Amino acid sequence: MPQNIIKKTLVTELGYGFIPAEYLQPNEDEYKLRNMQNKSGINYRRLTAYEIEALVRNRNTSDDWNNIYVSEAFNPELVRNCKFYGLVRIGKLEPFYLSFSDMKVAVGLYNSTIISSDFGDNVCVDNVNYLSHFIIGNEVIIINVNELVTTNHAKFGNGIVKEGEKESVRIQLEVCNENGGRSIMPFNRMLPGDAYLWSKYRDDAALLEKFKQFTEAKYNNKRGYYGKIGSRTVIKNSGIIKDCWIGEDAYIKGANKLKNLTINSGENGKTQIGEGVEMVNGIIGFGCRIFYGVKAVRFVMASFSQLKYGARLINSYLGNNATISCCEVLNSLIFPAHEQHHNNSFLCAALIMGQSNIAAGATIGSNHNSRAADGEIIAGRGFWPGLCVSLKHNSKFASFTILAKGDYPAELNIPIPFALVGNDVTNNQLTVMPGYWFMYNMYALERNSWKYVDRDQRFEKIQKIDYHYLAPDTLNEMVDALAIIEEAVGKAYLTKQQANFTKEAAIAAGNKLLQNNETDTINELEVVLTGIENSKRKVVLNKSLQAYQLFQELISYYAAIQLMAAISQQQIQSFRALQAIIPSHLERTQWLNIGGQLIPTTDVDHLKNSIKSGDIFGWDAVHKWYKQQGRKYETQKLHHALACFAEVKQINFETFTSTQLTELLQAAITTKEWMVKGIYTARAKDYENPFKKMVYDTNEEMNQVIGKLEDNSFIKQQNAALIDFKKEVAEISKCLLHE
Repeated sequence: MPQNIIKKTLVTELGYGFIPAEYLQPNEDEYKLRNMQNKSGINYRRLTAYEIEALVRNRNTSDDWNNIYVSEAFNPELVRNCKFYGLVRIGKLEPFYLSFSDMKVAVGLYNSTIISSDFGDNVCVDNVNYLSHFIIGNEVIIINVNELVTTNHAKFGNGIVKEGEKESVRIQLEVCNENGGRSIMPFNRMLPGDAYLWSKYRDDAALLEKFKQFTEAKYNNKRGYYGKIGSRTVIKNSGIIKDCWIGEDAYIKGANKLKNLTINSGENGKTQIGEGVEMVNGIIGFGCRIFYGVKAVRFVMASFSQLKYGARLINSYLGNNATISCCEVLNSLIFPAHEQHHNNSFLCAALIMGQSNIAAGATIGSNHNSRAADGEIIAGRGFWPGLCVSLKHNSKFASFTILAKGDYPAELNIPIPFALVGNDVTNNQLTVMPGYWFMYNMYALERNSWKYVDRDQRFEKIQKIDYHYLAPDTLNEMVDALAIIEEAVGKAYLTKQQANFTKEAAIAAGNKLLQNNETDTINELEVVLTGIENSKRKVVLNKSLQAYQLFQELISYYAAIQLMAAISQQQIQSFRALQAIIPSHLERTQWLNIGGQLIPTTDVDHLKNSIKSGDIFGWDAVHKWYKQQGRKYETQKLHHALACFAEVKQINFETFTSTQLTELLQAAITTKEWMVKGIYTARAKDYENPFKKMVYDTNEEMNQVIGKLEDNSFIKQQNAALIDFKKEVAEISKCLLHE
């Protein structure tokens, strides 16, 4: 059996030669990058004879005291029982103690082995068994750490290679697909949109090469960068911290192993890492929280995301303001505002487009149905698989799909948004109910929309994220769903008549029945969808008429609220001025969800072409483009909303009248009223359902436990918003419609 390779070198060389000679330029020493990194501004000097004597008296040793440099305010009495090797520079040490939370630690260096490192002012370092090649800021506390080391080829989690390294060492995240076909190279400050663009357009080799160039251009491939620990960071009772770049104000306690990481932290977003955590090859954003036995390998955590309670995150990107607890997530790209809290849920090989919630027992992407690990799950915004849902690759879901509990036996393609999908085992069929959220759970839908905005803690909102359930992506899906419902209803009707018919005839028949509100006729039909499930069993469409009318109403409502927003933002004072901001030609455009930011497809195509042509070079330029798109969003959204309304209602805005505007605004009030009523009704069920109430002996007990319904702050907020909405409509009507 081969032996471990143990090399013997003279101890006088310990702490020197950090960068191998072959990677140094002529007349360049190993401290060039270190000196560039150290921005403390401290003027270091050599030790005096008295200071050396005091250090020796305090049982400190050094291979060469001439290589220990200190600031003018250095106090040798605050350095005890330490071993120094190589060039070490120490800032101010004063007779104070630093306190953090309940911990109080004396300033100074104690009981530690220190190799070629720089220290800022008034640090507390105690019982660090091996500290090598770090630059440490001011008032940093490091106590009880086994190993704190940086290698000369440290990359701090970024997907780059250093001089002399093979391509095989490059860290890549195999997102969305287990076979690595959508791999991306992580980098510090990588946004969800960056990860999506890189993982999606795999058929564009020129674009992918540009992304690689962008990433490599961000970093120097020189060897010899030191690890960093920012000012006021606290590290205690931890095992191995290797090749880490740690920002300011971070708090690390009880971590087992942190290796090859960038840990962003600072005043605007303090990152904390807790007990039993093991993280390797990753990027951690500002304000993240990672606690209690978490395991993460090859990952990016965007700002203000959380991993807790034994969660496992592997080969995945976790978007901003997302939380994963207990469960396992592999090979996934997750957009902002994702929640997954249960130990027995599993997510693999998935693209989850945000505002999602994975319930207990859900196994999303766990079932392979081929010999290759090449399946994928794609879920639009608001994805909500219920308890114990099991899905097969490949499956695709429109926005705000909710899946009822069940083991779904075949691949699914659900193009209709806001739908409840159910696996009806008794009748051996799949059921789809469009518009479920609006009919039965308006409270959750509206509250979640508000919650995501309220909890968006990003201090750099480079990507503009629209958390509202009505947005260009869902509007397009609703418009497309109308045609799907028309065809399905028409097929059911014509089939019952035993007539031969074309697709166009089916759509026409369905449109006539639905537009004429032929309730009795439609209710007698069994409406069946095709192309929804990869099986021979039926897929039944429930409540087709209600959903059709609901989607039409919501499209009109959305157009109204976008017009009202434009009137308010642009301070429009007349109907003629309103007409002036509506383009003469309106066409419904396709939109894409780029990491949570909704962008017209044509603009994304322009971005890709600009990147390939060199007009946009570098990730900073891409991020600038995101911001520019964000500034255009409200106008583009208005035009899209009006185009959807015009298409569905057959309206020509060139001849749009004030009377039509009046009708649109009044209809919006009606829609808003039933929405607010639906919010109350959905929540009231928890107070009226006898099975909900049976665990309480009295109403008073129930109210103490879950709060009084009439005190619900969100319902109060919505009632107030309805009053304000009516006032705004009245003001617009007075100003624009009665000139």
